[in-house]
Amino acid sequence: MEQSGGEIAAKRVKPSDGAAAAGGDLLSALPDDVLVLILLRLGTAAAVQTSSLSRRWRRVWALLPELRFHLAPDGPRIRELLDAPEAPELRCVSVTTEDAAPHSAAAWLPVAARRLSGDLVYHNVVPGNHVDEDDDDDDGDEEGAEEAGVRGDVQLPCFGKAIKIVLNLGFLSLALPSMGIFPRLTKLSLSRVRFRGPCELGNLVSSPRCPCLQKLKVHDSRGLHNLSIHSESLLQIKLESLYSLQQLTIVAPALLGLAVTFSFIDDDPSKPIANISAPQLVSLTWRDLYDPRYVHLGNLGRLQKLNSFFIVFGQHASRDKNQYCLRLLQQFQVIHSLKLMLVYRKDIDDFQYLMGDMKMLPQITFLQLAVSNEGHAFGASSFHLLRMCTGLRRLVFVLHDNRNLESTCPSGCICDQPTSWKTEGLVLNHLEHVTIFGLQGAEREVTFVKQLFSWGMVLKNIRITFDYQVTESKARDFCQALAGFSRPETFVEFHLFRDADKRSVYLLAPEGQGTDL
Repeated sequence: MEQSGGEIAAKRVKPSDGAAAAGGDLLSALPDDVLVLILLRLGTAAAVQTSSLSRRWRRVWALLPELRFHLAPDGPRIRELLDAPEAPELRCVSVTTEDAAPHSAAAWLPVAARRLSGDLVYHNVVPGNHVDEDDDDDDGDEEGAEEAGVRGDVQLPCFGKAIKIVLNLGFLSLALPSMGIFPRLTKLSLSRVRFRGPCELGNLVSSPRCPCLQKLKVHDSRGLHNLSIHSESLLQIKLESLYSLQQLTIVAPALLGLAVTFSFIDDDPSKPIANISAPQLVSLTWRDLYDPRYVHLGNLGRLQKLNSFFIVFGQHASRDKNQYCLRLLQQFQVIHSLKLMLVYRKDIDDFQYLMGDMKMLPQITFLQLAVSNEGHAFGASSFHLLRMCTGLRRLVFVLHDNRNLESTCPSGCICDQPTSWKTEGLVLNHLEHVTIFGLQGAEREVTFVKQLFSWGMVLKNIRITFDYQVTESKARDFCQALAGFSRPETFVEFHLFRDADKRSVYLLAPEGQGTDL
């Protein structure tokens, strides 16, 4: 039977017969496995300090199955603690440093590779070195990446027993091992990594060297130009914000989910070449360059979920980017679930309305609209899509970055045009379930939800969750404004965040009835 906590590690060393007498206290008389459980709750730094209490405590901390170093002072000190004599295997090593040099990681990574039989997590935090994952303008961060790249490489040794490796290097350069295998590795995540010279990432993550790898994520990294993966085990691949990818080859017969977002170099759309062979693929996110002449997605007969993006207002360059989405949608006649991110610029006065370029959608039953609207009205763009989805059964809206909705959009803004969506008829006679996250309670949102009530002829329920900044009084005003518009057979529920942790919500009960968890 599998044992948890520090039980396995602790049984390697038995307490001495004179443990109680050595410290003269009952705590010191406890067996090692109990002391290890106590030290785990103290944290690594405090656990190490207990070695000064007495001879009995001197090596107890070394029995810990997990070591976590937060803002560790230096690499040699981490190596010293990891290299404790007679120490058991570790199920987790977690290290956080601040703007560390490559030699700092080089000091302790080889020792971690010998002892680890579980998860490695390393975050090198660089103040101010942050790029939003949906921001396609990374010029400001490239200089920081260049500076980190000339400081040397972080040499990644082979981890023969690691199950998960998560590296966020703050744009330090990473040197991958040219030989050796990772026989137990199931998850690899690389963030803010700089690849220099010929990159062997594809060779590393392919089946001969990672035979059990199931999840691969490469995020916000530089220098990865060519990636060729041949894996019998991979189930999920996420490539996000790489910006310089030119060639991508994936042969993965078991792959279920693939996401490619802002990763191909975009100075010449004819250059990127992608060849994907994933016959079991169920979910595809493609928010990137797409031209079927150069991007070959192979047989996607089992695909159920498709995810892309569309810019609502823009100029010529935005229209060109929208073509990638339109070309992708044209490849499918039927898809169960479609997720579209509708992107609004903050200042759209001199832009054109681009939704008219989208003239058809696949036949879908579930539509999720992730609306990054910068405070603008989204009724017209949503209506344009909904009238092409008359067979829709479920609809989800997720409103992103929707701050100060009423103040950020000036009166007379073109975002509400064309206004015909407020009066034009629409019958969604299959729509049963609607979910809306992130409402601010603005008047234009009231108008849109009222229209949803009129369009959905067989609606069973609508669930609305307000943005975490919305007060209960404002939420009740929104509910009151909708009074009388829903049909008796439609169950409407409102949820409000209890606090700003964005996790706990409670049901907003009718006025005077209090709230229920």
